[in-house]
Amino acid sequence: MKDSKDSNIALYRKYRPENWGEVIGQDHIVKAINGALKAGKVSHAYLLCGPRGTGKTTIARIIAHELGSSVNDIYELDAASNRGIDDVRSIRDSVHTMPFDSKYKIYILDEVHMFTKDAWNALLKTIEEPPKHVIFILATTELEKVPDTIVSRCQSFIFRKPTDSILTSVVTNVAKKEGYTLEEGGAALIALLADGAFRDALGTLQKVISFSKDKKIKLTDIEEVTGSPNTVLVDEFLNSIATKNIDEGFACIKKAGDQNLEMAIYLKMILVKLRYALILRYAPKMKKEIEDAISEHDMEYISKLIADKPEHISSSTLSILLDAYQSLKSSPISELPIEMALVKILNEK
Repeated sequence: MKDSKDSNIALYRKYRPENWGEVIGQDHIVKAINGALKAGKVSHAYLLCGPRGTGKTTIARIIAHELGSSVNDIYELDAASNRGIDDVRSIRDSVHTMPFDSKYKIYILDEVHMFTKDAWNALLKTIEEPPKHVIFILATTELEKVPDTIVSRCQSFIFRKPTDSILTSVVTNVAKKEGYTLEEGGAALIALLADGAFRDALGTLQKVISFSKDKKIKLTDIEEVTGSPNTVLVDEFLNSIATKNIDEGFACIKKAGDQNLEMAIYLKMILVKLRYALILRYAPKMKKEIEDAISEHDMEYISKLIADKPEHISSSTLSILLDAYQSLKSSPISELPIEMALVKILNEK
């Protein structure tokens, strides 16, 4: 990643990987494609699938770069806004012209699940038998919407969400390159909010930096800018479960609601901390790995939380809260799934 680029552009663009060595969190894809290209095994069509913000377009551009295609011979189309048969016909008609100054013409088609049925039908024959100088790279977040006839004609690669640990490291390093340091726990919070997307993590970091008045950014500042629950509110909810204090638990949920916090984020933070508590309780040999993943404050907290081996700091509680998390999207009242989970955990009738 480069730190000498224009400081005014978005961080996710400024620090976008430009070669295989800079790609993080997709080692299985880097190894497979890079190895094939070095061996001279070039596919006429690649299909890159996975969650948003995980690097599909980045990998597509790196493939084009590795094949020596210049900007004059790389064509990008966003199917979300160019999804009709006329758009595809223009591609179909242009593939027969030779590249300007490269061996290959590369067509990067993003969000291809948005193509209409007629557009797919118009593209099928071209993808099946393109001219030797043409390579298609298709990207999608919804593989199930891509016709099987297309999938079968492409080399497919499934992208994984980067772990919170990887995102935490990326956020920390980019902040440092921008001249900022984040208080302990700050990068981890940004990583958690990003939900496995590099683009979202760096977008949140940029927002935090934009509102910061100091080069050292406090955790409370990050919580305020992002509207995320503070760690005390998470700890208090877990305390209510450990001490079987349902009144305190409901008070925490109400406080989160009164602060207009996103319940999905609140519950995810609870789940993450509970998971680490259970790992420390049942697999104490992993203490070092946990210490590397969380802040000193959180490590101290979960150590105290499990010290007396509370009954409800358990896998059963984790399972109930996971079910509640899945129910949040369909709940007419945002707090309701967590409230119901709390009642179920503490066996209240």
